[in-house]
Amino acid sequence: MPTAPFAIGNVAVLPRTAVNLRPRGGVFCHPLRRSTSRPLLCSITSELSQREEDREVPPQELSPVAGGIVALGKFEALHIGHRELAIQAAKVGPPFLLSFVGMAEVLGWEPRAPIVAKCDRRRVLSSWAPYCNNMIPAEFQVEFSSVRHLTPRQFVEKLAKELGVRGVVAGENYRFGYRAAGDALELVRLCEEYGLGAYIIGSVMDKKQYAINMNSSNSKERGQVSSTRVRRALAVGDMRYVSELLGRKHRLILMAKDQDRFTSNKSRVSAPKSCLLNLAPKEGLYEKCSLYIGEDNLVPCKVVIDTKHVHIEMDEVSTCNIVGNQDLRLLCIEFGDSGT
Repeated sequence: MPTAPFAIGNVAVLPRTAVNLRPRGGVFCHPLRRSTSRPLLCSITSELSQREEDREVPPQELSPVAGGIVALGKFEALHIGHRELAIQAAKVGPPFLLSFVGMAEVLGWEPRAPIVAKCDRRRVLSSWAPYCNNMIPAEFQVEFSSVRHLTPRQFVEKLAKELGVRGVVAGENYRFGYRAAGDALELVRLCEEYGLGAYIIGSVMDKKQYAINMNSSNSKERGQVSSTRVRRALAVGDMRYVSELLGRKHRLILMAKDQDRFTSNKSRVSAPKSCLLNLAPKEGLYEKCSLYIGEDNLVPCKVVIDTKHVHIEMDEVSTCNIVGNQDLRLLCIEFGDSGT
C-alpha cells in the first residue's frame, strides 16, 4: 500500500494505518478533496451537486432510500464495523443499511440462527443514533435473486436510477456484482460516472491476539472485525470478546410457543432451545447476566445453557414475580462480560 496519497481520476486514495478496534483509515473520496472537520468522510461538493441535477430523475414513486446515503454490506451481527459505516453515511445524509435477503436459499447454504434476533434489530440500530447525528439508520433489503446476475455497472445503475440514492458507503474489502467481480475502486469509479458520492472507509481492526488467527484459512481475513468473529467468539463462550466486537452486550431472545412453554421452580425459569430467536453462546454457566421483562423491568441473573434448555437462575422473589405474569411469552437475556 502506498505511503502517500495518489489519485485515480477524481478519486483520492489515502494511506492506511492500523489502530486497535478503530477504523483503519484509508478513504476513497469523491471528488478529490478532504474536509478538515470530517477526516474520514469528504463532503459533497458543487461538482457532485451538478452531477445530481444532470442525473436522470427517479420515478415519481420514490423508493424508501431515495435521496439517502446507503451503507453496503451484509450487516448480520450489527458489529462496530457496521456501525462505523452508518456513522460515515450519517455525516452526509440520511443513513440506510442496504443488504440482500435470500442469499442462503439461492446459494444453497445451510440455515443458521441469526446473531441478532430480527425483532431486536430496531433496538440495536436505535442505540446507534447518538453516533449518527441523532438519526436512526434504517434497513433496506433487496432480494438477492433480483441482483445476483447484475454486473458491477448494472448494480450501480440500479442504485442511481431505480433506487435514487445520493451516495454509498462501503468498506475497503467490499465486493459486488456477479461473482463479486467489482471491488472498492470500481465502485468509486462507477459511482463517479453515475453522479453518486462514493465513500470507502478502512476496516475496523481487531487486535485481540488469539483472534487474529481465528480464521486464517479465509483469504478475506486480515484481522478486521467481522460477523464470523462474533460467531466464533460465541462458540467458545467468550462474552467479553463478543461485547468488544459488537460494541454492546449480546442479547439473547426467547419466545414461548404453544407447544414449547417456559417452566419454573423456586429460583429458576427454563426454556427449551426451540424457543431461541437468535444465536446462543456455547453450553455452560454465565454469571453477571440480566433478564429483561418488557422494556424497563431488569432482573440480575445467572444463565445455564445445556444441550436442550436455557435456564435462568434468580432469587425466589424475582422468579415468583416473573412467573406470576400470565402473559409472559418473551424473555430477553443480556450477557455480562463473564464467560464459561
